[in-house]
Amino acid sequence: MVLYLCRAMKEASESVTMRYTEIPLPQAVVHYCEQYLIKHVVISAGSRNAPLTNGFVENPFFNTYSIIDERAAAFFALGIAQQLNHPVALVCTSGSALLNFYPAVAEAYYSEIPIIILSADRMPHRIDIGDGQTIKQEGVFGPHLTAVAALKPDVSHATTTLLQSNKQLYFKGNPSAAEVEILQEKHQKHNVAELQRVFALACFGKGPVHINIPMEEPLYGMTSMPIPFPDAPALILPSYDTDIEDLKVAWKKAKRKMILMGVCSPNTDLKKTLDKLIEDSGVLVLSEKTSNYSHPNAINSIDCLMAPLEIDQNGLEQELKPELLITIGGMVVSKKIKSFLRTFQADHHFHVDTTKANDTFYYLSKHVDAPAVDSLMALEEVKTVKSDYQNVILTSYRNYLNNGKGYLAKMPFSDLRVFEIICSSLPKKTHLQVANSSPIRYLQLFDLQEGVEVYCNRGTAGIDGSTATAMGAAQINSKQSVLITGDLSFFYDINGLWHNYIPNNMRIIVINNQGGGIFRILPGEKDSPKYDTYFETIHQRNAKDIAANFGLRYKRVRTLWGLKLALHSFFNTSKTAKILEISTPRKVNDSVLLSYFKAMILQKK
Repeated sequence: MVLYLCRAMKEASESVTMRYTEIPLPQAVVHYCEQYLIKHVVISAGSRNAPLTNGFVENPFFNTYSIIDERAAAFFALGIAQQLNHPVALVCTSGSALLNFYPAVAEAYYSEIPIIILSADRMPHRIDIGDGQTIKQEGVFGPHLTAVAALKPDVSHATTTLLQSNKQLYFKGNPSAAEVEILQEKHQKHNVAELQRVFALACFGKGPVHINIPMEEPLYGMTSMPIPFPDAPALILPSYDTDIEDLKVAWKKAKRKMILMGVCSPNTDLKKTLDKLIEDSGVLVLSEKTSNYSHPNAINSIDCLMAPLEIDQNGLEQELKPELLITIGGMVVSKKIKSFLRTFQADHHFHVDTTKANDTFYYLSKHVDAPAVDSLMALEEVKTVKSDYQNVILTSYRNYLNNGKGYLAKMPFSDLRVFEIICSSLPKKTHLQVANSSPIRYLQLFDLQEGVEVYCNRGTAGIDGSTATAMGAAQINSKQSVLITGDLSFFYDINGLWHNYIPNNMRIIVINNQGGGIFRILPGEKDSPKYDTYFETIHQRNAKDIAANFGLRYKRVRTLWGLKLALHSFFNTSKTAKILEISTPRKVNDSVLLSYFKAMILQKK
């Protein structure tokens, strides 16, 4: 086990007089945020959370952000935490404000991104008596948390107001000052222990935690005298699972070893290890853009293998079927590879990573809960049987890609054409955020420039919050930030732009096909009033006025020539962020994509 201390270095000079909220509980919360190095705090405006807001803003240790829309604020915080892999605090007032965090909380839970929800609340005896902005806040996020703190309210603050209620259960009659002090110390000791416990869990970076903070008016009082809370104890990192003997045995025996990579942050050491393992022709690596790994001898576009294979029905399925499946990282985008691996099951499935081990294919053998690079490095020395597994599959995969080139060269202007152009035009070393639904699926089909980092909210895979997440991530990532989003996702998250933190180097590409174009690809009836209204949700909106409202440069293109011309200068330095809206024909995108996959096999010789 490794021990280390979470101690924050004071950044304020001794000449600066610090001010603190006079209410003990929120002062403790701010204190332990600093102790555990929770430096970034996203705040949504409100009154009940004033003690927290004042405590964070008055302390120069913290970087604070004001995002008025709570749903956007939560995704903004998630974007920061995604880049830091360290907790970010999220502050809101009481009532329905808290409920707006839920989409991002669920995303953080399934993506294992650490955020700390700090919700201000009424005192317990004020719940359900008719006070405004009051709901049952404790437990509101249900199972989508890694930890929750059950805090006790202060009784030393606004004691007179407390005693006015016939529903408070802390005192009978008029307590003495000593009785109040004793109970306050008891509550405070409990709260300190709870805060330390939950903050420690949050620092391990496995998802969201919730701290609900009951407070009584007056809320705005400040003091220069801090309460002497105890320092946070040393964190004890969990030990990893080092038992990989079963994996080594399976690795040694298998002739067909498949490594499937889901969502992973860029990792140089992991890349080097995979590059070494892929030298074994019995190893086939399937990577998605969100895995941030590619290799000339890997399947870097899974659906460009699986889609034509489904159509071709040439017996390659049995050749592709792995004996050993190793998964790394988080969620996998490709539905086709999920379906295949459920039908053509491997003998063994090991998930090798500290990420959650999802039994996606219904036959998970073991979770090796350790950094993937550690386990994979141990496999480098294992002698394996000779196999041509990789060569057989790569030959078919490359044939499919080569056969499709002719169609790509002549295909009409469409979503597929747009993504082909964009992927080849992105500058090297770009920080790329991608919205869900069509954008992330089209992105899988083309290679990217070296050094392009790809992020997407694949935990719940919803279209909500993509813009806000990208804006939060751009506060941390120093590379040029690019968001590729669909029209519905962009319009849905307009408030992701409603703040003062849009970097000048932010570039937003909106693919506008006038509705939910992905539904044209999926099974179901097309072009009926019901379909147009309730599935594809056809519209005639564009982003011009939105760009003007938020002070962003804007350009709209409708042709291939216009797109190529716009991209020549789109990524150049500018004084403000830019939006490029690309209007594509609504009714051709599905047929173009399907024709591309068919072309991969019809042109074979």
